[in-house]
Amino acid sequence: MLNWIIDVSLKHRTLVLVLTIVLAGAGVFSLGRLSIDALPDVTDVMVQINTVAPALSPLEIEQQISAKIEQAMAGLPNLKLVRSLSKFGLSQVTLVFEDGTDLYFARAQALERLQSVELPEGPERPTLGPVATGLGEIYHYIVTAPGGDLTDARVLQDWIVKPQLLSVPGVAEVNSWGGFEKQFHVVVDPARLAKHAVTVQDVIEALERSNANVGGGVAKASGEILLVRGIGSVSTEAEIGGITIQAHDGRPIRIRDVADVTAGHEIRRGVVTAEGQGEAVLGLGFMLMGQNSHVVADGLKKKMEEVKRLAEMKGAHVRVVYDRTELVDFVIKTVKKNLFEGALLVVAVLFLFLGHFRAALIVAAAIPLSMLFAFNLMLQAGIAGTLMSLGAIDFGLIVDSSVIMVENAVRRLQEDRSGRPTAEVVAEAAKEVRKPTMFGELIIMIVYVPVLALQGVEGKLFKPMALTVMFALLGSLVFSLTLMPVLASLFLSRRAVSHGEPWVIAWLKGLYRPAVAFAVEHRALVLGSALIIVLGTVPQALKLGAIFVPELDEGSIVINTVRLPGVSVEESGRMSARIEGLLRERFPDEIRSIWTRTGTPEVATDPMGIEVSDVFIMLHPRERWTKARTKEELTREIDRALKPLPGMSYAFTQPIEMRFNEMIAGIRTDVGVKIFGDDFEELRAKAARIESILGDVRGAEGVAAEPMVGQPVLQIRLDSEALSRYGLRARDVLDLVEAMGGKEVGEVRVDQRRFPLMVRLPERVVENPDLLGTLLVAAPEGQRLSLAKLARIERASGPMVINREWGRRRALVTANVKDRDLGSFVAEAERRIRAEFPEDRIEFGGQYENLVRASTTLSYVVPLAMLLILFLVYSTYGNLPDSLRVFTGVPFAMVGGVLALALRGMPFSVSAGIGFVALSGVSVLADMVMVSTIRQLIDAGMEVKAATLKAAELRLRPVLMTALVASLGFVPMAFNTGIGAEVQRPLATVVIGGLMSSTILTLFVLPTLYVALRGRGRRG
Repeated sequence: MLNWIIDVSLKHRTLVLVLTIVLAGAGVFSLGRLSIDALPDVTDVMVQINTVAPALSPLEIEQQISAKIEQAMAGLPNLKLVRSLSKFGLSQVTLVFEDGTDLYFARAQALERLQSVELPEGPERPTLGPVATGLGEIYHYIVTAPGGDLTDARVLQDWIVKPQLLSVPGVAEVNSWGGFEKQFHVVVDPARLAKHAVTVQDVIEALERSNANVGGGVAKASGEILLVRGIGSVSTEAEIGGITIQAHDGRPIRIRDVADVTAGHEIRRGVVTAEGQGEAVLGLGFMLMGQNSHVVADGLKKKMEEVKRLAEMKGAHVRVVYDRTELVDFVIKTVKKNLFEGALLVVAVLFLFLGHFRAALIVAAAIPLSMLFAFNLMLQAGIAGTLMSLGAIDFGLIVDSSVIMVENAVRRLQEDRSGRPTAEVVAEAAKEVRKPTMFGELIIMIVYVPVLALQGVEGKLFKPMALTVMFALLGSLVFSLTLMPVLASLFLSRRAVSHGEPWVIAWLKGLYRPAVAFAVEHRALVLGSALIIVLGTVPQALKLGAIFVPELDEGSIVINTVRLPGVSVEESGRMSARIEGLLRERFPDEIRSIWTRTGTPEVATDPMGIEVSDVFIMLHPRERWTKARTKEELTREIDRALKPLPGMSYAFTQPIEMRFNEMIAGIRTDVGVKIFGDDFEELRAKAARIESILGDVRGAEGVAAEPMVGQPVLQIRLDSEALSRYGLRARDVLDLVEAMGGKEVGEVRVDQRRFPLMVRLPERVVENPDLLGTLLVAAPEGQRLSLAKLARIERASGPMVINREWGRRRALVTANVKDRDLGSFVAEAERRIRAEFPEDRIEFGGQYENLVRASTTLSYVVPLAMLLILFLVYSTYGNLPDSLRVFTGVPFAMVGGVLALALRGMPFSVSAGIGFVALSGVSVLADMVMVSTIRQLIDAGMEVKAATLKAAELRLRPVLMTALVASLGFVPMAFNTGIGAEVQRPLATVVIGGLMSSTILTLFVLPTLYVALRGRGRRG
């Protein structure tokens, strides 16, 4: 079959060239349509159900909303996890589904179940979060209005900027954070209410009945049809104040007589500050699931230019502060640099070892053609071009089979003196190495198949990489059997290659002949040394430590800060502005832009308490830095600057990394310890103790227990006996209580804009329980009763936030890990915690959860890869001893990979694990070429030792070339310091180190082993 493919290709050379051009053109077209991003989207299939209840406490939110929604969602198809968050004014229930579940199907199921949920009167109906993944937050911008007016800035954001940006294709949501969400407030005065004998209920009823438009159908007049409209809606403060509540003796009592009508704002659940200059409004653009982030962000940028002109006309200013395409561009630049430099090194090695420029170019042609072949399949498979999918490709691996094919053709043309046509000699040379080259490529491809068994986050990270490499290798295999022989027959000739071997090869062979002869003669020494090296590496491998994946440098910093429970919105804003001003002053050459978001945005995509803030720091290019040379140094300097600030704890992370951790497990840090129970005090005490234990573990940074209690609460506990005595219902009093925070009674339309109309009590009354007790409630028999007679007013402390998983309350202690690997950190922490809490349900989440799952999968994936390799080698030779000899390259390659990681101080990671899987396939290719040649020479009648030494000399060039091109292709990746290089570095380090050790095995240990096991006979 393989001989037939080679013969047909050489017979129809024009057709092969035409088909290659067509395939390349299709690849260029596919590349243009390929989605580009920094990283694969690894978040689960999630549906968020948000319910806003501005006046309810966390306990009421949990009992009346979150628990009911959780119960309704139980049993949904493919549901993997239900977790909920209940905090002041907000319930968020997150449904996590099994991978592969269609998101729109999941949302439809959730919506259907929501119809059966009966919620208390007052809160808005639950809504689903945007159709976006956790990493869909791709665009941030700051809006400021003239004079710093936060109400005008929010109006501008909600009614001008947001609608414009929502029109961009691929945008799922534009969220608003901070500022004052405008409302019209009717602030009733208790003294004036008492003077006119009016209650709050009277005011509410008057506003509800006096602010509406109605339709009266149609009227016919003079042959025309007239639409009938009743206009009663109000649009100004004066019109609201003029509404009549009731009349006494013909004298009306209007709203303005008992209340002040003002422009106010909704109860704030979040605040944004920027550049140390005070508050602003933040807009966040979310990308629709499955869209190309680069394309969507470009669309947002173009639309933003129009928006900026509209804002400037109103004296406002809109400034973009975060654009995901910057990171994407940096990462793609890193990938391009790695690939370009790798390709140059590969071509240089080819030219140096082949000594023939045409031959080098023929082999190098396999690089772009194989990539274009891969682009076609990537587009069909829906794989985006990312750091993981494109960045892990080694051009050396791609050209390995072509190197062996063309090198053999060059050698045979140099040796041939028969005068036969070039095509015939090339065909013979290609057939001679067709089997080891094809099986070598197949082995490299097949060892990536077990990577497809990875699940969860690691599967989403590395499956695209494995498929892309397999696609490129498949293209390389196809071209090595078809195009390479055709190009060699067209552009190589005896005259062109008649100058003999390059001087480098001649010089290397001069050194290699006596060295390999010495190794074969001293077999016990060589084999014993090899065994000692392999066994001696095992302890070093066990000491490497483990992390999930290396941290990707996003070129920006996020500082998660947590303040004391109960802090006000205004105080959080002041402290955030102080941090920004301090860092701006200390690091003017490093910080390009800085802003802080606190609490929760309009759409609760990232619900936080008022005491929690995220400080976003965008950085200048490193060439401008004066206070640090690396990001790690800058982080340490920022840490020193923040240490003197009192009353807060903080931890460092990055925008994508933060969302990545949070969306996976609801945890924003490397490690999260989850404690389950029902009693708040017990949970809080256990969390405090675990916080202390974690803080004592070496490597812990930013250890913090999630605040649970400490929210000051003003409780108004109704007296049921007093209510029944006066014939009152609880609702009569609760309307008054609800008015403390603001009770919505309609809306006010101003032009095309609509703002809520609220009735509320003055701040001085709400803050003073004594004044609060004097408020009047109307009884059915006409009495005016003070609130103090109907309820007990007291201060208390309640929960700040209630987190649940599968219906059980959960406390959380979080930590980041610094200067230590994640695996050993958690092992030590878990041992200490289990010793103190042996009976409690305690789980470890965060990145550690992914590391454990990935390590478990790799523990059977890697042995499976080894068995696949052995099976393929055996199917090549049909001879178990020769198969085992070839397979010895795998453990020797592992030695180099482990030592390379140890020398560079890198822990084991999933990225490195994939490198070992790839290495196990690459290391076999050169061994197969060597063993195949030895077998051919023995079959031709040579004695084993002589055949081994002859084959070693003949295959020195292809063995060195395949090893060098494969390892040098990874060199730029291993030493690049650009943004995004961190994830690729362990994989490249493993492959380079492993190829170095496996090449030594192939050149010295393999010949020695072959002679030692087969003896000196002709057939062994």
